[in-house]
Amino acid sequence: MQVYPIETGNFKLDGGAMFGVVPKVIWQKTNPADVNNLIDMSMRCMLIEDGDRLILIDNGTGDKQSEKFFGYYFPFGDADLDSSLHKYGFHRDDITDVFLTHLHFDHCGGSIQWNKSRTGYEPAFKNAKFWSNENHWAWATKPNPREKASFLKENINPIEASGQLNFISLPEKDMLKDGPLGFDILFADGHTEKQMIPHLTYQDKTLVFMADLLPTVGHIPLPYVMSYDARPLITMDEKQRFLNKAANEGYYLFLEHDAKNEICTVKHTEKGVRLDQTFRFDELFK
Repeated sequence: MQVYPIETGNFKLDGGAMFGVVPKVIWQKTNPADVNNLIDMSMRCMLIEDGDRLILIDNGTGDKQSEKFFGYYFPFGDADLDSSLHKYGFHRDDITDVFLTHLHFDHCGGSIQWNKSRTGYEPAFKNAKFWSNENHWAWATKPNPREKASFLKENINPIEASGQLNFISLPEKDMLKDGPLGFDILFADGHTEKQMIPHLTYQDKTLVFMADLLPTVGHIPLPYVMSYDARPLITMDEKQRFLNKAANEGYYLFLEHDAKNEICTVKHTEKGVRLDQTFRFDELFK
């Protein structure tokens, strides 16, 4: 197995929305804001090469949305999906599986692209199976008012129409062991219904793709919960249980949204679980 970090771009979000009830004077120490109160965010995805399979976890926003839409999120930087894949010798047509942690636009927007005539949409990964779960799919296709702006029908409906959609079965408890793509999956309900958090063993380490359970290192303290979360009190409980286990078992946390830190570890302190170390992917995994 080989794992690669895939940079699909950067964007900005309101710092207050990203930290909920936590005052700016506190959260700006780890996530400094610009004059418009916006903080830098990444859309860092993961590529897993495992035998005949090439699995992409999440895929960023894509580029089909309108200029007005992107004007709300201030994309910046030179990174994009295709150049990042090319860096490791791959093309999007090589992807066999696209695993979507959830269907918010910044995680799944790259799944679908305009067709050549720009009259409709088509899968951006023509040879891939797309993986979600039935509970989350139902939640996303009939969205609540709180999340409606993040579940865009043009990102979601064409996946089903393509015939490439597959569902991962839910476990009796919150962890699915040895899922259909060869890794364990934690199901979490705080951010959105049945968000999927992959856990894989790589070079004798447990590497966890954090998605929106832990957006940045600044979100490690328990009350630091996004206003975007559908069920913030459940997020706090899920985060507490996960971080305690991560500290106990030495997990390496792959951060999708942290613009500065690719991977971190956590430790127990008198104040609770806190940041231990940060790493670049290429320095940790040779």
